[in-house]
Amino acid sequence: MTAHVDVLIVGAGLSGVNAAYRLHTRAPRRTYTILEARDTIGGTWDLFRYPGIRSDSDMFTLGYPFRPWPNPQAIADGPSILRYVRDTAAVNGIDRKIRFGHKVTAASWSTKDARWIVTAVHDGQPVTLTCNFLYLCSGYYSYDRGHVVEFPGQDSFRGTVVHPQFWPQDLDYTGKNVVVIGSGATAVTLVPAMTDKAAHVTMVQRSPSYLVARPERDELANKIREVLPEHLAHRVARAKNVVLGAYFYQLVRRFPKRAATKLREAAATALGDAVPVDPHFAPSYNVWDQRLCLVPDGDLFKALRHKQASIVTDHIDTFTPDGLRLRSGRELPADIIVTATGLKMVAMGGLAITVDGRRIEPGDATVYKGMMFGGVPNLAWCIGYTNNSWTLRADLTSRYVCRLLNHMDRGRYTVCTPTLTAGDAGGGRPILDLTSGYIKRAENVLPKQGSRRPWRTRQNYILDYLDLSLTPVADRAMRFGRA
Repeated sequence: MTAHVDVLIVGAGLSGVNAAYRLHTRAPRRTYTILEARDTIGGTWDLFRYPGIRSDSDMFTLGYPFRPWPNPQAIADGPSILRYVRDTAAVNGIDRKIRFGHKVTAASWSTKDARWIVTAVHDGQPVTLTCNFLYLCSGYYSYDRGHVVEFPGQDSFRGTVVHPQFWPQDLDYTGKNVVVIGSGATAVTLVPAMTDKAAHVTMVQRSPSYLVARPERDELANKIREVLPEHLAHRVARAKNVVLGAYFYQLVRRFPKRAATKLREAAATALGDAVPVDPHFAPSYNVWDQRLCLVPDGDLFKALRHKQASIVTDHIDTFTPDGLRLRSGRELPADIIVTATGLKMVAMGGLAITVDGRRIEPGDATVYKGMMFGGVPNLAWCIGYTNNSWTLRADLTSRYVCRLLNHMDRGRYTVCTPTLTAGDAGGGRPILDLTSGYIKRAENVLPKQGSRRPWRTRQNYILDYLDLSLTPVADRAMRFGRA
């Protein structure tokens, strides 16, 4: 017999647990189940296990608004975040709603029955479930493989090549020369974290990223927690960081040249005479054209200043048996090479989605309110912000989904479909509007934005909060019906 639930959540990571909590508390009449491809809770925070794995956002905004972050560190390590997610699931009984080892592969909508038929694989066997509403909380990158660059001569290298997404837990880099290829958040995290054991760590980047140092502890937030009750203190600290984050982003985007100068000056001060800012910390793009990389307590700058690590800005010519040769002719000896070359992005969880037999191509879809798709009924996709904490938007999305479901209950509707008009389409901009390599590589598979709201996707939590929390669910674009 095929199992049926009102809402089927795909993914038991940070977003999936958040979605389940919101459904349980805000739409309690709805039954739900979570399907998780892996054998444990945690998603990203269980998958990534490379040295130094941590948040690149403060935990007052990356954490759940309904469950205070318990630790004094605002920039937290991966294991602490994983425990927090798992504890949240256990405390609220969400862990009992999860079917582990169920990899969802396809979803087919039947208008006649007003339900999704979802196919998953469990223990090598196909499993079919049905639901009234499908909520995809599996993020936007592939867990099965990262972005792999085939470097010339790689097969000749006698050492070990590692991709951070699949870090070997038995890898011993004690006393080894390590080269990390990349300039993004993963590389910026790995380099200082590996200096504790490695003989030396070298970061090789083709082009630099903007970096900003930030204290690991939010002392003001910790002081607030000393004088206010736990939940109130969490809300105040969260609000403070939301406002400051929004202010900083808007300021940077309005005055990009001045922001770039300030960031370079800060890097120069942190580095002293150890490393020149140009060319290693002088990107060619504007600040926030790509995601800003966080350096907690300036750890990368300290590692470079103390000569535990070094940075090279050059192109890789080829791997050699003993390391790398750069285009400049310089040779870099290495025992271990880490290819922090990015993620492989997928849309809508990588599922094969059909509506009444019509295949939905994610790259052709237009996004409604940053979460649903034109012409696709009863389906939402949970993704976070590119310029702020992931959970800020993920939680707004889950709260909106609950509002939508409750509206359908009141009106006895069984179908809700965002519907494009001629004036809504256009623009063709991807939903993630950054110039980062991993996003540019995925432009053809990412859904697009329309020309105006509600088909434009904002990167502004305050405006989204007002829109998704206060405006009517029944707007000009959303069509409701009954099977």
